[in-house]
Amino acid sequence: MDSVVSTELIYQTGFGNEFATEALAGALPKRGNSPQKAPHGLYAELLSGTAFTVPRETNRRSWLYRIRPSVVHEPFEQIENGLIRAAPFDNQPVPPNQMRWDPIPMPEAPTDFIDGLVTMMGGGDATSGTGLAVHLYTANTSMTDRFFYNADGEMLIVPQQGRLTLHTEMGVIDVAPNEIAVVQRGIKFRVDVPDGMSRGYVCENYGAALRLPSLGPIGSNGLANPRDFETPVAAFEDREGEFTLTCKMAGNMWSAKIYHSPMDVVAWHGNYAPYKYDLADFNVIGSISFDHPDPSIYTVLTSPSNSAGTANIDFVIFPPRWLVAEDTYRPPWYHRNVMSEFMGLIHGQYDGRKEGFVPGGCSLHNCMSPHGNDAEVYETASDAELQPHYIKDTMAFMFETSMVYKPTKFALETEYRQFDYSDCWQGLQKHFSG
Repeated sequence: MDSVVSTELIYQTGFGNEFATEALAGALPKRGNSPQKAPHGLYAELLSGTAFTVPRETNRRSWLYRIRPSVVHEPFEQIENGLIRAAPFDNQPVPPNQMRWDPIPMPEAPTDFIDGLVTMMGGGDATSGTGLAVHLYTANTSMTDRFFYNADGEMLIVPQQGRLTLHTEMGVIDVAPNEIAVVQRGIKFRVDVPDGMSRGYVCENYGAALRLPSLGPIGSNGLANPRDFETPVAAFEDREGEFTLTCKMAGNMWSAKIYHSPMDVVAWHGNYAPYKYDLADFNVIGSISFDHPDPSIYTVLTSPSNSAGTANIDFVIFPPRWLVAEDTYRPPWYHRNVMSEFMGLIHGQYDGRKEGFVPGGCSLHNCMSPHGNDAEVYETASDAELQPHYIKDTMAFMFETSMVYKPTKFALETEYRQFDYSDCWQGLQKHFSG
């Protein structure tokens, strides 16, 4: 593949494509991946996100051409984990109760994206390559001289308030509320907060890389379209000084001194790269006769498990959409599920909840824990005139998993937990007339 000069582009589009990009003309070798001397005196470095011998269609790797190789830093030393926790999350019993939390307040002290992470729950085990963890973040300070990479899993970042600027090895990603970004395992990045106060959600994926779900009977179009995903073009920093490189490995946090910016990749090519997606581009598929499709019809990305049809993670959204089904109870039905559901709200109101579930908050309905509409929503929807109705100004989402979520001690005991959550169902009346 010939070099592609893309200094005037912001993003390349497509999901899982083989990209080639350079921030300096001629920085990509014209032949081979690791020439005896790379152009411009750069170092060639291979970043592998999968085992070398996995099938070509699932192999993920990128060649980086950088000013210094990644090995140039001092040894790591363990640092405090703060409120970050890791699987197997066995320090607390797992209650079958439905749980819900208010948003975590914004910090008063200077707090960057990494220091502002709070682990709420998880399942599986990062060291065995299965499962996930769910974190909330709050931040008010940019990571100017601090860099981070996650050796445990890729990070699906869902901003709820305030934009984030992700300076990654492969380029720069600006992500705003109602957009998502994914930074894969091992990729270094730092986070700026251009709006100051920022808050959101992170799904840390220990398993197979997130990908688009198969469409099956839907056909060739619908849901999230590959062309709407954006990957950054090459951009680099040639910056020296005293910096910090933080790593998450096997659940613990580590820090090393580094004397140059690791954002020094001048050119790269491959298909292992961070990306962003605007949730407004999701093409909703729904019923036009009667009854609901299952919520899996709203899946944006999935991390499959080793069991066919069962997801390690499904990232599911509930965006603005038309409801037109006839003779159908239109809000979400009462439900018990072998999959476990963590739900968050980016903006607006979720149609299954009248009160208590607010932007920045979250809820957990674990494996086989019953859930559904509160009493007021049920009564209103049962008597509503069934006309075409557009649900607008909303965006809720789920991190759904085949794992049992194990809440952390913080999640179970924090003052932000709504210990009266179950009260919303106690007003449901007996209507049986048989």
